[in-house]
Amino acid sequence: MKKAIYIIAAVLCLAGCRVTYSFSGTSIDPDVHTICIPTFEYKALRVNPSLANDISEELRTRFRRMTSLEQVEMDGDLEIIGEISGYDVQASAVTADEVAAQNRLTVVVKVDFNNVKHPEDSFSGKSFSAYADYDSTNSLDAVESTLCAEIIEKIIEDIFNATVAQW
Repeated sequence: MKKAIYIIAAVLCLAGCRVTYSFSGTSIDPDVHTICIPTFEYKALRVNPSLANDISEELRTRFRRMTSLEQVEMDGDLEIIGEISGYDVQASAVTADEVAAQNRLTVVVKVDFNNVKHPEDSFSGKSFSAYADYDSTNSLDAVESTLCAEIIEKIIEDIFNATVAQW
């Protein structure tokens, strides 16, 4: 008899929980079914013509692989709107002769996250940034695609965690 009471109590407690957890680490409410991720805008001064599209596509891919949310063109239960606000190269290590030994490519993305069903989870203007270093003997053109792939992976992970993993 006590076992039955414990089982019923456990079921009732679990039934009252608002958040659904999955093995991917996401915590998406059960009433959220769709997501809209428009292509990010590019507002950085230094130009990388494919970066906005690359970040947008990688983010869509992450959500396709890690969640069961349906991706829609507009009016999703979740909406992630982003802009690339920074794309800069600076010296990260200087030699004794005051010459750059390494350079650092840094990308900054600002994101607005709108959760229509649960507005308390929304945020606006949150910045995500990542960088990658490269030897100054290489030109940026020679290593840019490799560096950008590494940076995009870091930024996508951070955006994903901030929106649906809520870390």
